[in-house]
Amino acid sequence: MSELLKNIDARTKLAGTNKLEILLFSLGTNSRTGRRETFGINVFKVREVMRTPPITAAPEMPASVEGMVSLRGVLVPVVDLARYAGVDTETPRAIMIVTEYAGHTQGFLVEGVDTILRLDWSQMKVPPEMLLAEMGGLVTAVTELPDGRLVMMMDVEKVLSETTNYDEEVVYRNIKPLNDPTLTVFFADDSVVARKQITRTLEAMNVKYVGAINGRDAWNELEKIANYAQTSGQSITDLVSLVLTDVEMPEMDGYILTKKIKSDPRFAGVQVIMHSSLSGMSNQQLGKSVGVDEYVPKFEAQKLSETLTRRLLGSVPVVRPNA
Repeated sequence: MSELLKNIDARTKLAGTNKLEILLFSLGTNSRTGRRETFGINVFKVREVMRTPPITAAPEMPASVEGMVSLRGVLVPVVDLARYAGVDTETPRAIMIVTEYAGHTQGFLVEGVDTILRLDWSQMKVPPEMLLAEMGGLVTAVTELPDGRLVMMMDVEKVLSETTNYDEEVVYRNIKPLNDPTLTVFFADDSVVARKQITRTLEAMNVKYVGAINGRDAWNELEKIANYAQTSGQSITDLVSLVLTDVEMPEMDGYILTKKIKSDPRFAGVQVIMHSSLSGMSNQQLGKSVGVDEYVPKFEAQKLSETLTRRLLGSVPVVRPNA
């Protein structure tokens, strides 16, 4: 299993090229539909793949959480993805994908893994409404393989939000409002859960916002805003105070979106904050290499609000990549 991910460090070179690598996996044959679906997860989020170890049941866990395993002395929750996704299957989940994102480590039980596939983000499309409804919003992007199989990118952030208690009300109650009607934040994220957290944070801050579901959609909207600013004689910063972008998005990722903004003189003075569950230092450095002004991890609403407040109010310290 370790051979599958042996060269994962080299994959950081994909950033800024609008490419990604995904690990393909299956949850088993759905006895209700007779289909064996193929899912994908970004390799950047995968720490290792192993045979499912003994799992210790734990009390008061969500229904899809099988229990805990000890990995090198650390207790890690284990989620049965088939049960979580509503896939009715008798297939044993013999493989565990260990994922690490947003500062959390968890195991995902799957039937099996297939291969690592390199794609361009432009090949990843927004899922049709029918598929979104069928999968309960669990899929963020889809692509078709040469053999005709449909690969569905799983919204691991949704899984995290519904199997942990990270999103507690008290977090939002402690956010301080800015109450400045001149401020507008433009954000882009393909995850329903992440968009909800961003909007709740901005609403608690009493800051206006405009949202987009991926980088391509965001760039199209930003270009319209820039053209309007030019024709109306306004400064772009009067209309967009700051851009907050995810990294992983279908059609155009956050690196390419940032490159476009930072290389276009129409957006001079517009700050770009990268907001991602890919929380490793290498990802932060890659963000800075394409012009990101600062990096803030996902699922930390208080930290997000503090970063936005500091940036929006102009009190911005120098942030070095190795800081």
